[in-house]
Amino acid sequence: MMDRTSSQDAFLAALNAHKGILYKVSNAYCARPQDRNDLVQEIIVELWRAYPGFDPTRAQFSTWTYRIALNVAISVHRGQMRRVSDAVSIDTLEVDALMNFAAADRELAKGNDDLLALQQLIASLDALSRALVLLYLEGYEQNEIAELTGLTPTNVSTRMQRIKQKLAEQISTTSEGDQVSLKRHSKHSNSEGKS
Repeated sequence: MMDRTSSQDAFLAALNAHKGILYKVSNAYCARPQDRNDLVQEIIVELWRAYPGFDPTRAQFSTWTYRIALNVAISVHRGQMRRVSDAVSIDTLEVDALMNFAAADRELAKGNDDLLALQQLIASLDALSRALVLLYLEGYEQNEIAELTGLTPTNVSTRMQRIKQKLAEQISTTSEGDQVSLKRHSKHSNSEGKS
């Protein structure tokens, strides 16, 4: 069994390697920078609480992180999440240096108009639909999305078709011919959030 210091070091190293997931989830659920910071703190607290039970033989760290991050984001979005930041001192985890939202926001600002328009459209979706789109864009397959969200694969497929149709309708009414598409990434190729 790992001692607390080595466990914390392993956690921070894994979190640093997958911090893009936190950027993506927080950007999808929060418009204001302070809200994004608060959500990321809530996610990190829950990740740290769950870390002793993380089993790398059952799930990759990225998949496990997405599951927890999306559950926290959806709970916060629905107003059901109690404030746990006071119960677990996030300062002891030294994550401030790890999460640099200013740099992530600058990268996002460099994005083209299509990317910004797509992000606005995603932000208009309900909480579960945002989760599905994030996982889809990250390159997760239907069965993996189902496992992460607790839906059936058929339900994921049906919901994704409806989401795509809704987004296509919104795009056609707002852009008058400009094309914005849902482009998928390999789920392991871009964990830094620079999609």
